[in-house]
Amino acid sequence: MYEVTVEVSFAAAHQLRGYKGNCENMHGHNWRVQVNVMAERLNEIDIAMDFRDLKKIAREVVAPLDHAFLNDVFPFTEKNPSSENIAKWIFDSLRKKINGDGLNVAAVTVWESDTASASYYED
Repeated sequence: MYEVTVEVSFAAAHQLRGYKGNCENMHGHNWRVQVNVMAERLNEIDIAMDFRDLKKIAREVVAPLDHAFLNDVFPFTEKNPSSENIAKWIFDSLRKKINGDGLNVAAVTVWESDTASASYYED
């Protein structure tokens, strides 16, 4: 197996509904998103997936979140826009665009600060 990883970023505000503390108030982050894709084999030019292509797809997925109030973006109108839920939403969105032909999204990690992140992956 091969694994390729890219990072993209976006800036957005959110507030955690039901949270008893400062994060219940609207606040913002400069989010960093790490995307890991697994490949069963290399292509005809001996790469798993072009980094440029993977970054382009990842940027397209996070574009609706950039400079947004996440609580107003579906599905976060219904689910809390926690780092965990954001990671799963990005994972699911990427999976629709990438999975197949020996490629699979392996994991998505969402960093809301330099020292705090949440990841989503499936076994």
